[in-house]
Amino acid sequence: MLRPKIPTMPTPTGLVSPLAVIEPTTVTQHHPTPAPGPAAQVPSRRTVRLTPGAVLALVGGGTAVVLVVGAVLVSMLLAVAVTGASVAVCAVVIRSLITLQQRR
Repeated sequence: MLRPKIPTMPTPTGLVSPLAVIEPTTVTQHHPTPAPGPAAQVPSRRTVRLTPGAVLALVGGGTAVVLVVGAVLVSMLLAVAVTGASVAVCAVVIRSLITLQQRR
């Protein structure tokens, strides 16, 4: 079949820049500065406190979302089932009409 031809030693095109010269640098040591004194501890994480009313609202909202999504999915399934049944009825009617036409 068709195989691409890959050059084994491609030649550069255009201008080729010379290699850069890297000069060694001197290493200087820095003395670390002492850490400041202990600061007031700030909690790293905020805690969420739920009141009974907030918990009830979350449960009610979650239930509503589940019911709405379930209703949408069931209605889509019902629409597919009705469409399939109507296509099946149409196929039976067309088949009987073709059979009846061929007998005449």
